[in-house]
Amino acid sequence: MTLIHLCVALALLLLGGVFCTAAADDQTRHEIRFAVAALFPPFQSRNQQGQLVGLNIELGNALCQQLNVRCTWVDQVLVEDIPALEARHFDAIMGMAPTSRRRQWVNFTDDLYPFTTRLVARRTSGLMPNVRSLKGKRVGVLLASNREAFALSKWAPKGVIVKSFWLNDQLVRSLVAGDIDATLQGTVEIREALLDTADGQDFDFLGPPVLAHLLGNSVAIAVRKPDTALRDDLNRALEQLMQNGEHQRILQRYSLDTSPSMP
Repeated sequence: MTLIHLCVALALLLLGGVFCTAAADDQTRHEIRFAVAALFPPFQSRNQQGQLVGLNIELGNALCQQLNVRCTWVDQVLVEDIPALEARHFDAIMGMAPTSRRRQWVNFTDDLYPFTTRLVARRTSGLMPNVRSLKGKRVGVLLASNREAFALSKWAPKGVIVKSFWLNDQLVRSLVAGDIDATLQGTVEIREALLDTADGQDFDFLGPPVLAHLLGNSVAIAVRKPDTALRDDLNRALEQLMQNGEHQRILQRYSLDTSPSMP
């Protein structure tokens, strides 16, 4: 009799565990915490009232609205902070290039939009985006960015001097002051930060777009490897935004370049 009671108790315990697991899996999502660095207009920045604005902010809010969840924005100094993502300081990183190297550590949603990487320098410099032209020259990149990874891997070993900056404003000031000779940048943000300003009149894109798998040619949302449900939810919401036209309505307010396919 004691053995029967023990077996019944064990069965109930196991059954209860199944129900608890199912209940946990069926929990409704109420919030998505997106990490951004509000220093890169027109993708993400703060307006004069201190509110977050920009393409990535609009897209994130639209995705949350589609999923009927609250968007919480976690403003970071370094947006591409995968250790902080792993430590659950936030749920997703908004606006990263889904390169093969990064896919080793995180999962990515479907592409949000394309981007193009270009070399920017003074028009009279004659520089081109290749090692032969840039050997001995100082090229500025943003710290922990895909452009830094590319420049350190492909250009630095062949004599290009790679200078890393925490902030885009610092990088642009150094370029204008002549402390660096060029910068490797996305076309949209460097237009906003320099080329469309009074300080940028002597600068331009030089040479063709730079294509490499380390750079990528699109932007997506990064989530932790185990968070496949969140990735799938975001992909479903993105597809719905594309179908109802909201995705295109948001993108058309920004001058995005269509990136050529990588070789």
